[in-house]
Amino acid sequence: MGFPILSTTIFIPLIAGLIILIIGRKKPELIRPIALAAASLILLLTLILWLNYSLVDAGYQFVEKIDWLPELGISYHLGVDGLAIAMLLLTALVVFTGVLVSWKINEKPEEFFAFMMFLATSVLGVFASLDLFLLFFFLELAVFPKYLMIVIWGSPQTREYGGMKLTLYLFIGSLLAMVGALAIYFASPEKSFNLLVLENANFPFEVQKLWFPFVFLGFAILGGIFPFHSWAPDGHVAAPTAISMLLAGVEMKVGAFAALRVGIMLLPEGAKFWAGWILALATINVIYGALIALIQKDFKYVIGFSSVSHMGLVLIGFASLNHNGLLGAGLQMFSHGVMTALFFAIVGMVYDQTHTRDIASLGGLAKKMPFAAFGFIIAGLVSMGMPGFSGFVAEIPIYMGVWQKAPFVAIIAILSIVITAAYILLVMRRVFFGEISPENDARVHDISFKDKVSIALLSFFMISIGLLPGLIVPLIETSVSRILQLLGGI
Repeated sequence: MGFPILSTTIFIPLIAGLIILIIGRKKPELIRPIALAAASLILLLTLILWLNYSLVDAGYQFVEKIDWLPELGISYHLGVDGLAIAMLLLTALVVFTGVLVSWKINEKPEEFFAFMMFLATSVLGVFASLDLFLLFFFLELAVFPKYLMIVIWGSPQTREYGGMKLTLYLFIGSLLAMVGALAIYFASPEKSFNLLVLENANFPFEVQKLWFPFVFLGFAILGGIFPFHSWAPDGHVAAPTAISMLLAGVEMKVGAFAALRVGIMLLPEGAKFWAGWILALATINVIYGALIALIQKDFKYVIGFSSVSHMGLVLIGFASLNHNGLLGAGLQMFSHGVMTALFFAIVGMVYDQTHTRDIASLGGLAKKMPFAAFGFIIAGLVSMGMPGFSGFVAEIPIYMGVWQKAPFVAIIAILSIVITAAYILLVMRRVFFGEISPENDARVHDISFKDKVSIALLSFFMISIGLLPGLIVPLIETSVSRILQLLGGI
């Protein structure tokens, strides 16, 4: 089997979190360095995975498999394809930058950074799982730390409501997906949770038609699908900065990834049958999310509803069930994850100094926080799909894919580009340009070096992929080819 690089990547943050909990109170000066060391190792290992993935061999690589409960068809089975590697790298980037922007957390820092590490293990495990039971195991690991991090360190005004709403919505989604997963297991000839076996099970059409909505919708709730999207903006706004980055940047991708991996790839005929409904709901996501973002007065809610809109594009790409749409969806998952992590990081930096998210109370902050303004402009250009940035590389294939399937939907969805440009430019002007209030002029100062590193790193990936899409497109195309084979070559 060789060196278990996937297991190492997954469990480094878990071990780091446990160490932080054990020694954090006695040696608080070690909490942040341990978290940063773990995040750095994850980033290094995911870059190694990215660089060593064979595009020629494609398929699942770096496979590890150990029988866990063979009587029930359950195994500890890990492996990654191109899309999964992109998601692992995304997770590593967001965790690393999340640790940096959380450096000043002083309230119970040992629990905060430990829980962040546990969340990282949960997400990394989902992306690397090749066993359906194991995927759910890692998915549910995140429920407890997510809730606690919001209600303890979140916004005092909304943390109880946001934390409970998020937990209940995601619990309902998990329950739906679990019912569908059990139906898949009992319908499989070999009674196995092995995703590779289930991919080739050729379930009867009636089974696929019946259970696909359970699986896809259950996971897509975590991805923010309409009308079950409202947990996302409320949860993001209630959460502390790093957890907003993880929730919007990574956790929503967990839902979309699982919907693709378990729903579309295991039940392809069901996906074809229900594709029209997914397309309709996703189109509402795109337009509704953008319109609501346009009228928000809270800086963080703008980004929260923007995430709902952009995740709708991912779901539209899925529903196209063709090469361009699926490729664009995979690219959008990575691009949006990096972009929205940067957005929430900058919102947190602004709030930490101004103590307000009211857009009308802000203004002129580019004079005091020029690098934060630069980062917001970069993320804004990505959000608007401007050429030369990762958002353009991701969105063009999605619109091409949906045009092949339903041109009318493409025409409606593309209106979101105009709406997105409107709210991004308005917020950019109102927050960073114009006159600064005397109060903010007196108390606002430039951001820290660690914050600048976070902005620079996230911006680097969005610009690099925009200018050199060949860095990631071939990687994701290997996964798209496999999905199209399962869909019958359509």
